[in-house]
Amino acid sequence: MILFLVVLVMVALATADYVYQRWSHKEKLKMTKQEVKDEHKEQEGDPKVKGRIRNLRLERHRQRMMAAIPKASVIITNPTHYAITLQYDMDAMAAPKVVAKGVDYLAKRIRQIAETHEIPIVENPPLARALYAAVEVDQEIPQEHYKAVAEVIGFVMRLKGKRVAS
Repeated sequence: MILFLVVLVMVALATADYVYQRWSHKEKLKMTKQEVKDEHKEQEGDPKVKGRIRNLRLERHRQRMMAAIPKASVIITNPTHYAITLQYDMDAMAAPKVVAKGVDYLAKRIRQIAETHEIPIVENPPLARALYAAVEVDQEIPQEHYKAVAEVIGFVMRLKGKRVAS
């Protein structure tokens, strides 16, 4: 009987120890908050470095965009806030292409470069806003804007004295 009680107590202690050891092992495997942060940085990259890379890409994109403005056919603006630069060559392009676009300060710089290179600036606030929202740089304008853009380009070509295709 005593042997039975001793074995029963030993089994109870062994079971409790097993449960405790298993729980303790799982707790030791868990990472601290700092370890989680460090692992995330390691996998995703340092947020400061990612931000710097993003800023460099944005700056290069802006420089390429500004360098392409002298090739433009027309600048469509909302007088002070939006500027959309379109390039169109009747012989080489199916539709006008957005060469550059900008808001506020960037729009002002686009207008300054356009004035320097004597590129016509046409004020059409609804069209400028619509194109800014609908088209990315180096993309052709969507079909829903063909008519409005055709009127603007036709107006500019008449000003320049070029032949306008019917």
